[in-house]
Amino acid sequence: MQIITEKLKTIIDWAENNKDISAVLLTSSFVNPLATVDEFSDLDIELVFLDNANYVSNHNWTYHFGNPIAMVEEDASCFDYKYAMKMVLYDDYGKVDFKLYSKSIFLEEVNGNELPEDWDIGYKVLIDKEGITQNLKKPTYQVSIIKKPTAQKFKQILNDFWWDTTYVAKCLVREELFYAKFMSENNIRTDYLIPLIEWHIASQHHWNITTNKYGRLFRKYLTPVMWEKVEQTFSGKAINENWNALFAMADLVTEIGTELSEKLGYKYPKELETAIRKYLIEMRAVKRRQ
Repeated sequence: MQIITEKLKTIIDWAENNKDISAVLLTSSFVNPLATVDEFSDLDIELVFLDNANYVSNHNWTYHFGNPIAMVEEDASCFDYKYAMKMVLYDDYGKVDFKLYSKSIFLEEVNGNELPEDWDIGYKVLIDKEGITQNLKKPTYQVSIIKKPTAQKFKQILNDFWWDTTYVAKCLVREELFYAKFMSENNIRTDYLIPLIEWHIASQHHWNITTNKYGRLFRKYLTPVMWEKVEQTFSGKAINENWNALFAMADLVTEIGTELSEKLGYKYPKELETAIRKYLIEMRAVKRRQ
């Protein structure tokens, strides 16, 4: 953590002596009580300028904090942001994501009816030379808290999961590895499996917990037995490995989905699962007969 601590101090010292800067905020994991941080965590820094144009158009100022070895720059217009970004990786492997606000836009956000998500996750005012942050609402830290699904959302996730497994099966029979991976990792894991595991964990913690982005903290909150079942859903390049992972996903969804349906009082699509499982088993057998 020493590298990050020193880099943060250097940024604060530089900003305090820079007449162009009105305020500096630290956001994200370092100021969120629900987050875990370590020496690999990024610094998320917001710089508020009277006019940020010169700092957006060049990046020489980023060298004040070390020697950048890689940098991604995004103008506010690129993604319809209210700020520009410079994401910098330094040669000491410290990483800083800078958001560059103009003072006028920053004040619009401060005086808005709702606290933007980036601030509601957590923020700390490091510098405020003009009192422009005094109307900032306090963060609730609730943005990342896992929400209990509605019956409709629960039904949709399970129906979509079982339906999309059929695409993976067809791809594996055809040995279309790229599309099989797209469906299993992008759609099934990201859109269906991760939410189900989040709900499983949250249901055991009174729906007042976060597992961070895309399951980063799953291992922390799952039992060793359940974590082993999750690990079995990952596969390499071999077609047979991918079949095993697909059925491991199916077994995991059955277990978690059935458990959640009982806890939440929602219906589990048992008939759909039975039909799709029969299809998957027969599709795998097709390849074996060739």
